[in-house]
Amino acid sequence: MNSPHLPTSRPQIMGILNVTPDSFSDGGRYLDFDAAVAHGLSMRDEGADIIDVGGESTRPGASRVDAATESSRVVDIVQALSENDVPVSIDTTRSEVAAAAIEAGATIINDVSGGLADPQMSSVARESGARWVLMHWRGHSKDMQKLATYEDVVAEVHAELMERVAEAEAAGVAREKLIIDPGIGFAKLPEHNWALSAHLSSFVTEGYPVLFGSSRKSYLGKLLADGGNEQRPASGLNDATLATSVLAFEAGAWGVRVHDVRGTADAREVWMATKNSLRG
Repeated sequence: MNSPHLPTSRPQIMGILNVTPDSFSDGGRYLDFDAAVAHGLSMRDEGADIIDVGGESTRPGASRVDAATESSRVVDIVQALSENDVPVSIDTTRSEVAAAAIEAGATIINDVSGGLADPQMSSVARESGARWVLMHWRGHSKDMQKLATYEDVVAEVHAELMERVAEAEAAGVAREKLIIDPGIGFAKLPEHNWALSAHLSSFVTEGYPVLFGSSRKSYLGKLLADGGNEQRPASGLNDATLATSVLAFEAGAWGVRVHDVRGTADAREVWMATKNSLRG
């Protein structure tokens, strides 16, 4: 029998704050400045270690907004949260938005394109010293599902993601600043997501912190479809997300990106207490 995974550090919870009208789960709920800041503070109080602020939807099929619109949605909110001592990440693929958010107080760039969408992102990461999440990505949201073709999804995602890491390091970004993410739902069919989730530990063994984000995604809804529906709506997927998050903790993930912070924080406490009891 394999030895149980014993955590060396507390897994991070990244609370999702979408300041957008069209995100798949909470689009439009936090467009108002006061509502967005209040929700960010609430997630912090519920146990989030980081609040991930995004001003452009990356759901499948989403159209892009211009950089000025994206910046106008996020920068003041990042600043307000940072002034309240909330650690903030900026969810963007644009270097100019990342730079403005870092100036406002963000300390992490969560780049779903892994640097592919904007070649200047590596310069922003290097010069700012911010941590940089490199996610596996094959194209923008509008067309990305057409790119979900794999012979061995785990091996191919692993190889493509390590290429992004190598390019980031070649551009001068310090290894210790990098976080990797296999990109659940991005140019992936449900069977690809399940395979990546099952083999998450193969990414962890590379030695980089691994972020896992399955929160309320459609592959969970398709698994749990009921009542003759094609899939269960996002609002009914918190428990399923929680299950995947605990599995990610077990695989050694550095953190999870979620909408439901309180439930995830409670599960983390239970998981940590159970694992720590194995230390004797």
